[in-house]
Amino acid sequence: MSDVTTTDLYEVTMALSYLEEGMEGPATFSLFVRKLPPGRGFLVSAGLEPALDYLSGFRVTSGDVRRFAAALHRDVEDLAPLLGLAFRGEVRAVPEGRVVHAGEPLLEVTAPLPQAQLAETYLLLLLSHQTAVASKAARCVLAAAGHPVVDFSLRRTHGPHAGFQAARAGGMVGFAGTSNVAAAVRLGLTASGTMAHSYVEAFPDEEAAFRAFARAHPGPVTFLVDTYDTERGVATAARVLRDLRRGPGCGVRLDSGDLGALSRRARAILDEAGLEDVRIIVSGGLDEYGVESLVREGAPIDVYAVGTKAGTSADAPYLDSAYKLVEYDGRPVMKLSSAKVTAPGRKQVFRTPGEPDVLALWDEPCPAGAEPLLRTVMRAGRRIGPPDDLAAARARFVADVTSLPASARRVHAPEPLTPRVSPRLTALTAAVRDRLTTGTAARAGTSPRTP
Repeated sequence: MSDVTTTDLYEVTMALSYLEEGMEGPATFSLFVRKLPPGRGFLVSAGLEPALDYLSGFRVTSGDVRRFAAALHRDVEDLAPLLGLAFRGEVRAVPEGRVVHAGEPLLEVTAPLPQAQLAETYLLLLLSHQTAVASKAARCVLAAAGHPVVDFSLRRTHGPHAGFQAARAGGMVGFAGTSNVAAAVRLGLTASGTMAHSYVEAFPDEEAAFRAFARAHPGPVTFLVDTYDTERGVATAARVLRDLRRGPGCGVRLDSGDLGALSRRARAILDEAGLEDVRIIVSGGLDEYGVESLVREGAPIDVYAVGTKAGTSADAPYLDSAYKLVEYDGRPVMKLSSAKVTAPGRKQVFRTPGEPDVLALWDEPCPAGAEPLLRTVMRAGRRIGPPDDLAAARARFVADVTSLPASARRVHAPEPLTPRVSPRLTALTAAVRDRLTTGTAARAGTSPRTP
């Protein structure tokens, strides 16, 4: 079964109808987030590279047709028009790692209508999930104020694919490592991990567990010290590390309790043992809110491990994203439903340092000192360049997030930025709205042109 069948049923029925009606003119769909979730001052674009991989391999096979027919309880022959349908369109998109705001397209697809329609669901799920998680991860990095952050979310994410995407999103915004071995190897990230409480419990006591672990791993080791009594566990870890002369690069991990108070006591115990270079790593239900609180109180913590809440973007687990038709066969279109109005026409976003972004039509000239955010990344169903990498995405993120006002970056009650709409897009929106509400242009047999 190919990924083409990972779609909503109505995508199949619409695409089939378009083919039977001969409606294969070029259609542009815009994928954007209507409004930011509560507690977000910005989003980080993510998911484009997997989306391009998907579109590059998009082709309806005979097996897909059989499954579509089974889902619809129809003869396979009825779904035959879909056989061989492949993506041969163009994609313009915001590169991964860039900061984006509500209403700005993350991606625009222009392709024959059945192709662009059938790709909707998969594109939405790829970009929506990864953008949500990358945005959460970005906030954790900001909250840590320069301290390393690592991803411990794999066992609590919504499946292995989501876990991989969470590790990738963390790497994109500057996480120092991930516990996900597959992601670390495939993406070139640093694998990070310690031990579980069950490991300690399997031995007669903590000291036996720590010594056994150190024997198995000749490099730096990190001991989990809160299985029984945390202060006693830190003291035991200090004794083992000192006896084995294993200080630099090693650490102790606190996973429960009052992490601020315990980290201060752990630091004192380690320093008294002459182990000033042994790090303190904390985990246990952390996200940007917990990290920010610990940093603010000056807790002597070296590394923050974030898991469940970060990997699932627990406080904002979804985005109000949409994939809407904005132009068909040269005719700008829009939706007028209450609270879900869309702007017609292909778009571009212009960004000028120190000014609000401008949402404009795709063929408007770039203002002086501005840069266009959407770039053409695919033509005729093929990438026009090599795949992007996380290092480039991370550099874009650092540049963009640094330029945001402090009010948008803050953890508590951030203030989102709102893009301005260009005069040409405003005029086109008014013209299309007038056509749809009055029917004047339709009765005259004309359609409004881009102002």
